[in-house]
Amino acid sequence: MECRTMIYKMLPSREEQQQIFARIDDDGLCRLTCTAEHQEFQQHVKNGGELQDADGNVMSAEAAQAFVATLP
Repeated sequence: MECRTMIYKMLPSREEQQQIFARIDDDGLCRLTCTAEHQEFQQHVKNGGELQDADGNVMSAEAAQAFVATLP
């Protein structure tokens, strides 16, 4: 099985909208957008995977997990 490096990036949103995340694959392309309910996204964050804010700043694993826990 090939190893994939990916990150999830929060996309800008308005307060009344649900937070959307973009999965950025190892080739730099976004092929998937999802909400926090997406199981692959949850597993990625739970396992310490990289999460970036809308400005591209990398969140620590603890900060990412804390942020996702605040989402509805």
